[in-house]
Amino acid sequence: MGDQRTELYFVFMSFDPNYERLRADRSKEGMEALGAYLCKKHDRLLAKLLQPNTYKKKSSLAIVDGFSVEISKEQAAILGSAKEVRVVEKNQELA
Repeated sequence: MGDQRTELYFVFMSFDPNYERLRADRSKEGMEALGAYLCKKHDRLLAKLLQPNTYKKKSSLAIVDGFSVEISKEQAAILGSAKEVRVVEKNQELA
């Protein structure tokens, strides 16, 4: 099934009006609600598209509605083809 080596990728989501609404609330409670919303949203997307125990989500990124995840190149292509996803980028470490 190809190269199953995993690497860190960043996944950036398509426009989401709920994200924009929640992000507008700068209170502590608003930021907590945004974080919880994004974590669930990103977890649901991964569970819908990828097999369990084949990926490791590292973090959700509230400032850009995205997340980081350790996945294979093939899994990155699957995520990149989802309508909810704007772009998938492999982490580029700078020397």
